[in-house]
Amino acid sequence: MARKESCNTQYNGLLRNGIEIFQGIPYGQDTGGQNRFKPPRPYKPAQGSIIEATKPGPACPQSLGQWFPPITLGNITAISEDCLSLNIARPPMELAKYSLPVMVWIHGGNFWVGSNNEPTHTPDGMVLESMENGYPVIHVAINYRLGFFGFAQSETLKKEKSENAGLRDQRLAIEWVRDNIADFGGDPERITIFGQSSGGLAVGMQLLAYGGTKPLPYQRGICESQALEPGITGNFSIDAMAKLIEHIGCNATVHSPEAIACLRSKDTQTLFDASFATYVGDIAHNIGDIWLPSVDGDFLPAAPSELVDQGRFGNATYIFGWTDGDVNFYTNVSIATADDTRGFIRDYLPKLENAELIALLDLYPVGEFAPPPGTNLTAEFYRSARIFRDVLMVCEPIYLAEAMHKKGMNTYFYHFNQTILEPIIETLYNVSHIGVIHSSEFAYIYNNLSIYNVPGYPFNPSESDYQLAKRASSTWSYFASSGKPSAVSEGLTLQNWNPGFWRNGQVQPPKPGNTYVYVIGGPGEGFWALDGEDSNDALERQRLRERCAWINSPEIIRKLQY
Repeated sequence: MARKESCNTQYNGLLRNGIEIFQGIPYGQDTGGQNRFKPPRPYKPAQGSIIEATKPGPACPQSLGQWFPPITLGNITAISEDCLSLNIARPPMELAKYSLPVMVWIHGGNFWVGSNNEPTHTPDGMVLESMENGYPVIHVAINYRLGFFGFAQSETLKKEKSENAGLRDQRLAIEWVRDNIADFGGDPERITIFGQSSGGLAVGMQLLAYGGTKPLPYQRGICESQALEPGITGNFSIDAMAKLIEHIGCNATVHSPEAIACLRSKDTQTLFDASFATYVGDIAHNIGDIWLPSVDGDFLPAAPSELVDQGRFGNATYIFGWTDGDVNFYTNVSIATADDTRGFIRDYLPKLENAELIALLDLYPVGEFAPPPGTNLTAEFYRSARIFRDVLMVCEPIYLAEAMHKKGMNTYFYHFNQTILEPIIETLYNVSHIGVIHSSEFAYIYNNLSIYNVPGYPFNPSESDYQLAKRASSTWSYFASSGKPSAVSEGLTLQNWNPGFWRNGQVQPPKPGNTYVYVIGGPGEGFWALDGEDSNDALERQRLRERCAWINSPEIIRKLQY
């Protein structure tokens, strides 16, 4: 039994794998009923409370069961609108009594599914590795409202500052960590927030929160496979809201107070069933990313691109990264022709003019995407997936990082190029050579290879995989400790990973005029420029500087709607 007293509150946790675990700690009050959509209210335990933190809290409303294995392995068995809880994993007390850096995990899942108890980001391996490498960390994982419950939109909600509820939940959780983690042995001045997919988008949104007018409650961030997203200023969420209101029979217009009153009068399951029915019917739009953050004039005071261009964001050190085949899993595997590619990209980016669509496609000639031997996927599939990846996962983070660099902040980039998921995908979906897909880094940064040793899944990690798991996990925890990804000690972390942009007076790479990325894993691991003499062949062939310059041009950004 692990035990901790904080402000006259006793938390009873448990011991697991040699570390101390506290689960289901409430940071916010129930968000149901009349509190639905509203900003979260802090949970304040009564003096002398004893909180049993030995069991996970319920997930926020979503489908029960499992989505998209092996990207997720969890099984959601309980949901509630009283779901604003967090889990803490820390080294044993003899270490945790010191002020340790803290890593706050924001899970992904399209802002639609997921929880802080997903097995693929179980923190035990990361915490144990951090103890072994001499830079121990505390890991915190949070729940936050999802889908319709977390990202509902209407003028009525906007007026009462109740849009972006899910992002506001995250902010409250980070503030809870800042204000309480010292009692668990953490350092409130060394908080790193990190997340993947929509969790990475959340880490980007937290940087932009309130247009930078309020101090950030953290110091560092890691955006894995997302930082911004097309469609935030589009109509995806408001259209979904209107369909839901009609489906549930509220008999009111989407922006009216009557519609919101009607929605607050319904029970959780009725509302979720309606949101699920309309989501499934609308999933083709924006490839499922329908419930998105909104420009509400408060938490997000202007379009993200406007905030970025004007430098209206907080001050922090960030890592941005993507995987080599990041969105291959979400790209239509039946794509076989140029018309298929054109249709896929047209549906994803509907605001592009025809000439712009042609220009984008011309940047990615199909001859550059010859499929590997033995695959049942086509060159046009790989072409479509690369365009999709660059727009969503690569160019937007570079755009944000360039703006941060102009304000004097250090930013780092990675390109993850190793996976144990490819044979599992082939077994489950009969798709070969899918590549280094979305979430491939989890096995390594969480030092969690064994999590994927599931009956029916091929599991044959190499010695290279085990070595990379130690280096990558150590790198993430060292960044939380020092604000730099590379330690001086040879072999402890990924080596010689420097900031992505040159700065006056710098005597080591990067050089002026280029962007530098650390390739993690695979045959070309190391610190490389996007192109030129300091690049490697595999990275240079991606033409990222040229392609991102077009994708990140002001006119195209407006068409991407963010």
